[in-house]
Amino acid sequence: MKPTTALSLAAALLLAASLPAAAKVCEARTYGAKPDGTTKNTAAIQSAIDDCAKVGGGTVQLSGGVFVSGPIVLKSNVTLDLAKGTTLLGSPDHADYPKKTEFRAAGTQSLVSATNAENIAITGPGTIDGNGESWWEEARKTKNAGVVGAVDFRPRLVVFDHCKHVRIEGVTIQNSPSWQVVPYYTDDTVIRNVRILAPQHSPNTDAIDPFSSSNMIIDHVYADVGDDNIAIKSGIINSPGPDSPSTNITITDCDFMHGHGLSIGSEIAGGANNIHAERIHFKGTDQAIRIKANRDRGNHVFNISFKDITMEDVKTAILISEYYPKVLPEGDVAAAPITRLTPFFHDITIENVNSVKSGTAGVIVGLPESPVKNVVLKNINIAAEKGMTIAYANVSGSDVHLVIANGEAITKGPAAAIDIK
Repeated sequence: MKPTTALSLAAALLLAASLPAAAKVCEARTYGAKPDGTTKNTAAIQSAIDDCAKVGGGTVQLSGGVFVSGPIVLKSNVTLDLAKGTTLLGSPDHADYPKKTEFRAAGTQSLVSATNAENIAITGPGTIDGNGESWWEEARKTKNAGVVGAVDFRPRLVVFDHCKHVRIEGVTIQNSPSWQVVPYYTDDTVIRNVRILAPQHSPNTDAIDPFSSSNMIIDHVYADVGDDNIAIKSGIINSPGPDSPSTNITITDCDFMHGHGLSIGSEIAGGANNIHAERIHFKGTDQAIRIKANRDRGNHVFNISFKDITMEDVKTAILISEYYPKVLPEGDVAAAPITRLTPFFHDITIENVNSVKSGTAGVIVGLPESPVKNVVLKNINIAAEKGMTIAYANVSGSDVHLVIANGEAITKGPAAAIDIK
């Protein structure tokens, strides 16, 4: 052997030794899981996850049918992959979901979760189904069932709690008992090419709820649900604090069908900033663009933009209100003392909007002690039954065209500063 050849071989062996071993693949059926639609596979799936995690990470594969399961917990460097035609179905037995403190309030463990984990993913063309119907029936009978902290909140479906580097891609997520996908105090998340579904009147089935989370991309998501298509949050009602903001979130090329629109709030006690949405289509939603809070759950919400938005059959095209769950104030509108939970909405740009067959063009209403400031409307075209109401707000705009069937195009309320052309 020539010396140069020997050196080349040695270098190749050294390089091979430095490369990581192929990531482990853990097929759930190997661990005893049975995709027959009836067997509870919680322990088998969790064993596959734990086995992958022990060697530094890998992929847990579900394939071949319907895997019934109670709550499972993902670990760092683990991908849960669901093959085409495969469903991870939540157990119908409510006793399989332990009570726990979640988001600083009484809650119930979700079907899929991860806590303090990194480099985790859910992928594949399969489905995660929360089997939520029986939970919805209970919620409809329970006062304040949708208020975090008021009751033992029923399970969410997929929760990432204080995680980093998260990816959800390709899957269908549906029928959660409550909120469907929740990154909570989580950094660097990509949710792409995902379908999120629930019946139109299923309670609190928000599609994606970023909660005090940062650096997130939500791209090419189709959401047809019973509540907010997206609800960006950062603190519960009457939060004692401290609460971190949701920040640096980009939402692009999404289709939102039934639901309550793309919302910031209402539980926003940590604030929200640097939120940008582009190329979003709404059809049949209650609202489209919505920023909402009240005196018991607010903070600074700023540097927000919505651009290239289309809407059809939306009840309210643009809704910015500091009176949630009301839209407009009722009764006394005197200023209240400013507290750590007073909402401050400012620096909001809405550009290139085309809406047809809307019920109401818009509402932009602040509090007497905290007017909405610096809302800029550009190239807005809305055809609606009723016009836009503006009060306790500073709104400017250009190329704003409101075609209104009944009443005034813009109703100016108290303390409204309007410069729209």
